[in-house]
Amino acid sequence: MASVDSSWISWGVGVFLLKPLKWTLSNVLGDNKVPAEEVLVAVELLKEKAEEVYRLYQNSPLSSHPVVALSELSTLCVGPCPDERTFYLVLLQLQKEKRVTVLEQNGEKIVKFARGPHAKVSPVNDVDVGVYQLMQSEQLLSRKVESLSQEAERCKEEARRACRAGKKQLALRSLKAKQRTEKRIEALHAKLDTVQGILDRIYASQTDQMVFNAYQAGVGALKLSMKDVTVEKAESLVDQIQELCDTQDEVSQTLAGGVTNGLDFDNEELEKELDILLQDTTKEPLDLPDNPHELFYTNSVPVPRISDAELEAELEKLSLSDGGLVPSRKSPKRQLEPTV
Repeated sequence: MASVDSSWISWGVGVFLLKPLKWTLSNVLGDNKVPAEEVLVAVELLKEKAEEVYRLYQNSPLSSHPVVALSELSTLCVGPCPDERTFYLVLLQLQKEKRVTVLEQNGEKIVKFARGPHAKVSPVNDVDVGVYQLMQSEQLLSRKVESLSQEAERCKEEARRACRAGKKQLALRSLKAKQRTEKRIEALHAKLDTVQGILDRIYASQTDQMVFNAYQAGVGALKLSMKDVTVEKAESLVDQIQELCDTQDEVSQTLAGGVTNGLDFDNEELEKELDILLQDTTKEPLDLPDNPHELFYTNSVPVPRISDAELEAELEKLSLSDGGLVPSRKSPKRQLEPTV
């Protein structure tokens, strides 16, 4: 806590919060023992609480502007920070992490948050104070309009009751008060619209500034990445690529031609020699084999030769077995001609 500004903490809270912690630190470093009733702070848990409060603020409507009232922030963080001591410790931790800064303006404490989760908070300037005052004026006007609307409704009800009771003058006074209140509401609405329009323009300008910064960073990065790239270099690179492609095509064609082993052949001489061979083959008769007189078989198994006598004997056996008839004379021997 010595490294952050805690002047925004009131004297009573400082005595209640800071003095015991400093006393505890001096006693821990010294020889004295810490009393059993002393309050200690778990630093890791405090960091987790600080992160939870920061996320809670980022997801709330208060994050529309980085400056917020300390009282509103305390109401928002009542869940993770149920007591005042925890809330102030969390703010001091966020201050140490450079994510918030606290300022007292016209007797009111305001808190400014960093714009991004990894950004550091900047000091509160006049623009932040002006926007904060506009936001407070908007809230004040909204509350005033709501209050006057309730008053106008009350005057209307009074006029209705007076009319039912037959009190005409009282009813007229109530209606006049209602009309005056409605005129005040219209004037406040006009002022509220003006304030809201100014705030909308401020928010739009902040968005435009963020977009402008993003564009500027993008242009800087693009210039840096194309620092050594020029049109001449690009054309030279394309020419080199084309030249390499042509060389590769020539190498491929050369390899596709094959190897001739050093022998060169004349195509005309080869054509003449082929014509001579064709003429010689047309003059000579074809030497074809005679008709075969032996049996040819398609299979490769050799067939044994059968004599005429064996065939005659086989024929006689067939004739005897056919009806038991015996031939009157022997059949003349026939010369079996081979079949193909």
